[in-house]
Amino acid sequence: MQEFYVLAGSALRNVFRTPHYSDDIFLQMDLIGVGSLPIVVLTGFFSGAVMALQMARALQQYGQVGKTGQVVAIKLVRELGPALTALMVAGRNSSGMASELGSMKVTEQIDAMRALGTDPIQKLVTPRMIATAVVLPMLTIIADFVGIFGGFIIATYVLNLEGSQYWSTVWQSLEWNDVTQGLLKPFVFSFAISLVGCYYGLRTTGGTQGVGRATTQAVVMASVLIFILTFFITKIFVNLINA
Repeated sequence: MQEFYVLAGSALRNVFRTPHYSDDIFLQMDLIGVGSLPIVVLTGFFSGAVMALQMARALQQYGQVGKTGQVVAIKLVRELGPALTALMVAGRNSSGMASELGSMKVTEQIDAMRALGTDPIQKLVTPRMIATAVVLPMLTIIADFVGIFGGFIIATYVLNLEGSQYWSTVWQSLEWNDVTQGLLKPFVFSFAISLVGCYYGLRTTGGTQGVGRATTQAVVMASVLIFILTFFITKIFVNLINA
């Protein structure tokens, strides 16, 4: 735990120090953001579609099928959009960071960087952390919109609702509190995803088998942290609303 806090503090401090390695940041933004776009779009679309099907069945008992868009929008923007997007990015990129840095560690490339006077945290960890913090909220916005559109497809062609009715309920149901909560969560998740992946990669030992263990540990720990952070952030917003 102490080693992780030291790594996180060093990575955050390097944000305000030179050099910034801008090329590495943009490269990681492309790898993390553009590379994760297909799985985020697919996950978001089918999450919204499944939610529309399930919610419509429950709302039908009360004669409120027209509220399907409202339920889909609120659940996606507040909870499922940020959480599912973060889990997909963690599965793809946290493991990738751990395996990449772990391979560099066991082949002594990181020791060579230190010998040449380069800070491995500033060169390897900080660019990944900044890139993840920038692209994950953007991916969440895309996942939310695609998920709401998936709910629209189900509402229109399966539930026989008017498209204008669906989109009007979506628009009227969302408040600034929902949007703020939905964008703050992925921003916080991004630090867990990037720092956990880099942490397990930098502490890799035991050759190629150690790289495999580090990759598995990174994905598991990042996924668990996402759910823990979701609870605490939701608890904070609920208390603020009720205060």
